[in-house]
Amino acid sequence: MLSTQERIQVAQVWDLIAGHEASFGAELLLRLFTVYPSTKSYFKHLGFCPDETQLLTHGQRMLEAVGVAVQHMDNLRAALSPLADLHAQVLRVDPSNFPLLIQCFQVVLASHLQGEFTVEMQAAWDKFLTGVAVVLTEKYR
Repeated sequence: MLSTQERIQVAQVWDLIAGHEASFGAELLLRLFTVYPSTKSYFKHLGFCPDETQLLTHGQRMLEAVGVAVQHMDNLRAALSPLADLHAQVLRVDPSNFPLLIQCFQVVLASHLQGEFTVEMQAAWDKFLTGVAVVLTEKYR
């Protein structure tokens, strides 16, 4: 799925994010809810107007899952299988929402990492996150 150079770029970006998963994840959720308000329906446990603690907690969990995917780029299916089951069978998230999440995540990365987030890194992350989304939606079939 990813070339050697793309794998290096994904890992480099993850190294910049590591340790900041909660804040990046909370910002990702806020952006998602602001730009695509319909996505809030999948986060009912956060309430109508989630507080900072709820956003940080769920954002942390989301980005920890991304971290697992980064660590297992060679075998995303096995690494993300439980998460795919959860989203397809329990949460029943409409798969059309994953590209929206990817788009918001890319904006968060670009806004925080700025010049460190090169065009090549953005392309590698787009490809990587699309691969993650494909794996997460395979259980729908």
